[in-house]
Amino acid sequence: MSVRGTLRDHSSPRTQRRITRVMQVLLVAIVGYGVVFGQPKAITNGGIGLFVTFIPALLERNYNIPPNPWLGVWITSAVFLHTLGSAWFYALIPWWDHLTHALSASLVAGAGYTTLRAIDLHSDQVEIPARFAFVFIFVVVLAFGVVWELFEFALDIIAAKTGISMPLAQHGLDDTVLDQMYNSVGALIVATFGQAHLTGVAARIQKGLYGALDEDS
Repeated sequence: MSVRGTLRDHSSPRTQRRITRVMQVLLVAIVGYGVVFGQPKAITNGGIGLFVTFIPALLERNYNIPPNPWLGVWITSAVFLHTLGSAWFYALIPWWDHLTHALSASLVAGAGYTTLRAIDLHSDQVEIPARFAFVFIFVVVLAFGVVWELFEFALDIIAAKTGISMPLAQHGLDDTVLDQMYNSVGALIVATFGQAHLTGVAARIQKGLYGALDEDS
């Protein structure tokens, strides 16, 4: 391997981790902004988003699953863009909500596919055809989208009865339909390309998670 190729192999994960760290620092800043200026949405969304960005590190520590740097960027980007939207951009930029729904849906689809693929790799008795995986990813994301919209509807009811500002809210039937449409876009992207790019992630999860469970048993 050439020196240039070696440098690229080492610098790429380092660059990806730096991108993740920058977004994590900005999430901390958003939480700080919420505390200083009394913005509960910024505190709630920023705090939850920051916790989610550490999930790959928790999986590595608890189940010895090596993190994929791009997976960290993917997760962090989804929660970071949503937090920015909740704090400012949803009200300022009409298409920001569509962007975050497509990205979040792609993350749910990726999680669904890697879990399904890890089960497939672990058991010789389970064989999941590629066509079924495509449909499974799509259905999981649509179902998750329905549950999410019901959750937002419930928060609207609580906010109306208590007067407490909630971190999430619905904005009418048209908004709900558009959310599901962009959820479908994210699911379609992962269903189409995920089997080529997420199989390695699924293999690491299968090795780390099921290996840990086998040792415990």
